[in-house]
Amino acid sequence: MKRIKLHGFNNLTKTLSFNIYDVCFAQNESQRKEYIEYIDEEYNAERLTKILTDVSNIIGANILNIAHQDYEPQGASVTILISEEPVMSEELLNNEGPGPLPEAVVAHLDKSHITVHTYPESHPENGISTFRADIDVSTCGRISPLKALNYLIHSFESDIVTMDYRVRGFTRDVRGKKHFIDHKISSIQNYLSKDTIDSYQMIDVNVYQENIFHTKMMLREFELNNYLFGVDEKELSPQEAKKIRRRLQREMLEIFYGRNIAKMPGASS
Repeated sequence: MKRIKLHGFNNLTKTLSFNIYDVCFAQNESQRKEYIEYIDEEYNAERLTKILTDVSNIIGANILNIAHQDYEPQGASVTILISEEPVMSEELLNNEGPGPLPEAVVAHLDKSHITVHTYPESHPENGISTFRADIDVSTCGRISPLKALNYLIHSFESDIVTMDYRVRGFTRDVRGKKHFIDHKISSIQNYLSKDTIDSYQMIDVNVYQENIFHTKMMLREFELNNYLFGVDEKELSPQEAKKIRRRLQREMLEIFYGRNIAKMPGASS
């Protein structure tokens, strides 16, 4: 899209909502407790603050305030308020393409925020534990938060990812014409790096006339040992391994498709 000559400030609000899920099998109560403790430590408020600070650096924002909290018995939240960086804002690009990993890039934000909340949980009977992190990056101005997506994907070990990007409001050019979006976008997938695209199967649900873009991702490869906590696949009987594998795959499919599955195809129990 050709650069728009605006009348005043860019009033468009661009929001990226990014949800990741990590799925694990913990065989007994002790292992489930250890898994939750591990996740709580791995993604505590301090580390999440570091991730969101890196996101702010990627998009060149000024951090005004940081609020973070670890919760009992589990979970954490971080909120960062950010302000615009007017220097060199005219040089910003929102072209479709993967954003950087944590490197310095110039960006422009105003009256904006970045938040993250975590939700570790476990099933008391079937051994499945799931960790979810919800991240929102909201910007007002020229830069799109999609430039931080590539970094965020690489900051978490994610089995399933759901992403929503929407542009709200309008801005006016010098002739008074309203613009309801100021950059071209056909899919969130175009902002992901090749290694991510190769690793995940993806589905898009886009409403172009409303500037709403939705992408869901699930890992292509499934190796049971990557999902076992406190036990190795070699320690399991073939029947046990098969049963656990089906439980995990069912959990992942239910999260990916957003509905309960009564029975996995080919399952006997």
